[in-house]
Amino acid sequence: MITWIQRTFQHHFKAIFAVLLVLIIISFVFVTNTSSGLGSGDRQVLTRDFFGYNLGSQEDQARLYGDASLSATLQLGYSGLGSDELQQYAFQRVAALHLAGQFHLPAPSKLELENHIKTLRAFTGEGGQFDVQRYNTFRSNLKSGGRFTEADVSRVLSDDVRIQAVQQLVAGPGYVLDHDVQTQLARAETSWTLGVATIDYASYNPGLTPTAADLNKFYTDNTFRYEVGPRAVVGAIVFDHASVLASVQVTEAEVRALFDANPANFQKPANNPQDPKALKPAEAGDYAIVRSEVEATLKARRAQQITDKAASDTSLALFESRARLNGDSAALTAFLTARGLKLQSIAPFTQQAGPAEFDHSPDVAAEAFRLNAGRAFSDAISYNQGTVILVWQETLPAHTPAYAAVAAKVATDYAENEKRKRFVELGRTLKSLVEARLKAGDTFEQAAAAAAKTGSVTITTKQLPAFTPRQPAPDLDYSVMGALERLNQGQVADMIIAQDKGLLVYAAGKKLPDLSAASPQYAAARAQIAGITARLGANQYITSLIEAELKRTEPKVQ
Repeated sequence: MITWIQRTFQHHFKAIFAVLLVLIIISFVFVTNTSSGLGSGDRQVLTRDFFGYNLGSQEDQARLYGDASLSATLQLGYSGLGSDELQQYAFQRVAALHLAGQFHLPAPSKLELENHIKTLRAFTGEGGQFDVQRYNTFRSNLKSGGRFTEADVSRVLSDDVRIQAVQQLVAGPGYVLDHDVQTQLARAETSWTLGVATIDYASYNPGLTPTAADLNKFYTDNTFRYEVGPRAVVGAIVFDHASVLASVQVTEAEVRALFDANPANFQKPANNPQDPKALKPAEAGDYAIVRSEVEATLKARRAQQITDKAASDTSLALFESRARLNGDSAALTAFLTARGLKLQSIAPFTQQAGPAEFDHSPDVAAEAFRLNAGRAFSDAISYNQGTVILVWQETLPAHTPAYAAVAAKVATDYAENEKRKRFVELGRTLKSLVEARLKAGDTFEQAAAAAAKTGSVTITTKQLPAFTPRQPAPDLDYSVMGALERLNQGQVADMIIAQDKGLLVYAAGKKLPDLSAASPQYAAARAQIAGITARLGANQYITSLIEAELKRTEPKVQ
């Protein structure tokens, strides 16, 4: 099984390692950033030792992060680590290997390596088992050549086996209190039979009639709600796609080439009698059906190219003439008129909302707030209908509008705020009503119906079959789960507010599992908690080693 390492690791898996190289480059950017203190931002710091690696050396970085990337990819089955995660994982591997050296752990045997390879997700099939076909494909792709050598891959696999051995030694048995096991077992394995009453928030009408004093007080207490942030005041030089679309010409060959490149980009009728408007991706033989769509797409792309170029040329000309045009509206008007352009007025807008004239584009808004008196002209910015150049005029400071300007919004906010508060109070009332009716002998459904009538609100009820938190009922609302820990049989929980509804939960039945140490479930829960505790302890210890090593070699501030 392991002989492929010795014979075929002269080359590496092309698809995986191409991504690994990208990850390595990303990690270089992070590590060599001057703010991290780990790279070469201070050129006087030429070395920084980290368990035998020089974090200031590109060669050591390549090995450190390359090994971590390869290890993570083989274990995860995909290249899923970002630069921060990769750095953390690389440091953990090196610290663990340092411990392996201190513990004098030997290199793994052939059988240990073989068993480790069978656990790697890169070679796991859909059933979760070792997939020989995936393994063989990997071996075949190794012959495509690349950066990593047989020695590199063998070293990573061997290191990972030693790291696992270190983690087991450092982790220990994992200590667990009996109380912790019982608590976890009760939380996961208690059998519940619940009644759930859903109170419709939308149908609840508290009948509010606020006075002017109520609204003014609400406004005064919540002025932060109505504060308007800084607003950009800009003009816009607009290059609209529609203005050039009619003049765009395309040939039949160009239209056909666009379709042939990817027919599935275009949609044809699905011929679904139940939904006549339904569409599905076109196929190679559907050119005639979707030709008009293809032509329109091609013309729109050409129009965008034309407007983008015109806007870019104008932006460059503005930049070159900025000394003459900045602050001189007459000179700017003459400049634009000579090119058949004009400056359009745009309503002031905040960075969060963006300009309505450009579909509230965040790109346009961000660029507008980069402008000032010293940089009055923006670059060309694309938006849905074209391209625009912004011309700065002024930036209005943040302010709080007078009550009269936001009176309608204040009234809406007040009504919603008061409705929410009274809905919470209604929940307490409904809970008391349901509890009283249950004590009187009503079923949960009868009690909820009586409460709905008294509270003038719509309530629907349902009974959930017996379930455990480990195996929830199919239609369980998961917001209910939080109430279970404080709920005993026969009790009604406080109303839970979830999105547009309130929930009253009635514990019709509650059956605890066997919490004795002789229970098989008890033993399984203890082993699970012990494993988690052990792993956390090992990770914390290795993290402390990393922090101490980084602290030891921290560059001195000159």
